[in-house]
Amino acid sequence: GYMACVATMLNMIISHPEVEHYKEYFKGLIFEGGGMRLNTMLARKAKELGMDICSGWGMTEAYPKVGLQYLKPHMFNWPEDKKIEFLSGTGMAPPFVGQRVIDEHGNDVARDGKAVGEVVLRAPWLTMGYYKDPEKSKELWRDEWMHSGDMAVIDKEESVLIIDRSKDVVKSGGEWISTLTLENLINMHPKVQEVAVFGAQSEKWGERPVVLLVPKDEYKGKISEAELREHMTQYVEEGKILRWWIPDKIVFVDQIPRTSVGKFDKKAIRSTYGDVLEGKD
Repeated sequence: GYMACVATMLNMIISHPEVEHYKEYFKGLIFEGGGMRLNTMLARKAKELGMDICSGWGMTEAYPKVGLQYLKPHMFNWPEDKKIEFLSGTGMAPPFVGQRVIDEHGNDVARDGKAVGEVVLRAPWLTMGYYKDPEKSKELWRDEWMHSGDMAVIDKEESVLIIDRSKDVVKSGGEWISTLTLENLINMHPKVQEVAVFGAQSEKWGERPVVLLVPKDEYKGKISEAELREHMTQYVEEGKILRWWIPDKIVFVDQIPRTSVGKFDKKAIRSTYGDVLEGKD
């Protein structure tokens, strides 16, 4: 079998209280994720249920697909955790797709998995523009490459990992903070059901990261900001994030606003909670 959906939908399936009763149906099922990065805890649980996982990505302007993550022959003997981490990435360019990650000057960033740039694309099936919007179409196809608006890193395997949408990345004190990276790490906490990170207005820094967090049902009222900050501190010590990436505030909610396709509605979130830090600088 084959199932393609965003990680949010997989999380809903795996978190269902009766999921173990349906384990036989998941055996051999191929799950292809898209959207936000599939966090490793969710990926491990999917594997335990018998699913095979991979990632792919596309966008309305790039139907059907411009990236697909799969294991190369030299990866077959990697430890299982390393395989899962790689397969949870965004994807490598399939045949007929040109995929680059470029800086603001149009130069390729280093393939070190650290340097951040924008993903630009070429492929036979990409849209040539927007209906009756020549200015937006021209902006889309700058320098003969289609600009995705996705900020990413690329590694020596030519595997891209999207870290944020350019409009969602938190710009704090002139530096970028990836909301998707923070969401992935916070989701590792065993009491967390789901989480969305966004940039709230800050008089001092421009923006600072804030968290909307839905605890698992059994931990509602039994999870604190202090323990979540301690959880984030371990990733600072491991060198996965910088200390100033730790969010300024965690807001506990029953549900997170979503778009019609099930993704977090960051625009609605910023509209409702964007001033939550007012007077706290």
